[in-house]
Order: sequence, then C-alpha cells, then structure tokens
Amino acid sequence: MAKLRKMLCNIDSPECVSLMALMETQSKKTLASWAVEYAKTHYLPIYEAQYSEDLRLRGTVSACEQHLTGDMPLKNLKPLLREAAQIARDAENHPVAQAAARAVSTACSSVQTPTSALGFLFYGAAAVAYSRAGLEEKPETYDALASAELQEALASLRQSAVPDEPHPAKINWNC
Repeated sequence: MAKLRKMLCNIDSPECVSLMALMETQSKKTLASWAVEYAKTHYLPIYEAQYSEDLRLRGTVSACEQHLTGDMPLKNLKPLLREAAQIARDAENHPVAQAAARAVSTACSSVQTPTSALGFLFYGAAAVAYSRAGLEEKPETYDALASAELQEALASLRQSAVPDEPHPAKINWNC
C-alpha cells in the first residue's frame, strides 16, 4: 500500500481559493460555528464508525458548541482541545478514523484559530476520500473525491455565511 497523505487538497484549486476568499469576509465566531457543525455532521460519524465506544470527540464538539454560545469559558475548553488532538494521534493504525479525528480536532480548534476553519477540511477531505474509496486507490481518485468534498464544504459555508459581516476575522493564510 502506498503511503496515504494526511491531508488532501490543492491550495490553488478553484474551490479552495473560493473558500479562502469567503472565509476572509466572515467573523471568527461565524467560521468556528460553521466548522464545528460541519465536522460534527460530516467527519465525526466517520470516526465513530471505527471507534463507536469512544465519545470523547463528540464531547469536545459539544463543549465547543457550548463555548460558542457563551456557556463555557475558553480556559475550560482548552484541555479538551488538547485531548482531541491526542485522540487523532492515537488512531494511527486506522487511517480513515485518524483523518476524521484530525478533521474534528482541527475544526474545534477554529474557536481559537480562524485559519483552522480551512485546515480541517483538508483532513476531512482525506477522511471522506479514504472512507469512500478504500486505502488502495490511485492518487487521482483521492484527489477527485477531495475536490468534491471541498465543493460541498464551500456550498455549506455559503449557506452559513453572514452577508456584510461587520467584523471579519483577520486571517493570514501562510500558504
């Protein structure tokens, strides 16, 4: 088996460029709320299909939702964010679940770092591609599935975007 990539994306693809442009118009809270919800509905089920007894990532997602509504301070959330990152590292023998866990963990970290609202999609694209096509496909197959996933994410963000957001996040993409 060829070594699988941790992330799938082409940073110069039209869907990625469109995602970045739209994200630059949105507030940190809007981006984090969207990222957490998208990861919850699209990537958490992929992780839980492999680790059905492990509810820690679901708990982290719930804590992020509480933080975003003002019901949990960031200092109480930070240990859960660190634990979520460790959960992803611990799933190294299951590439599909690991990619999904990385996606969920990174989406949750978007409550602190707005650029994570893009980064989680690269892990999520890998999770979707590997879960749909298996682990033995050609890179072109994975790239096509990843592109379709980013297009779906873009459509979702467009639905969640706040028109004329008064306080857009300050984003430095570093890519």
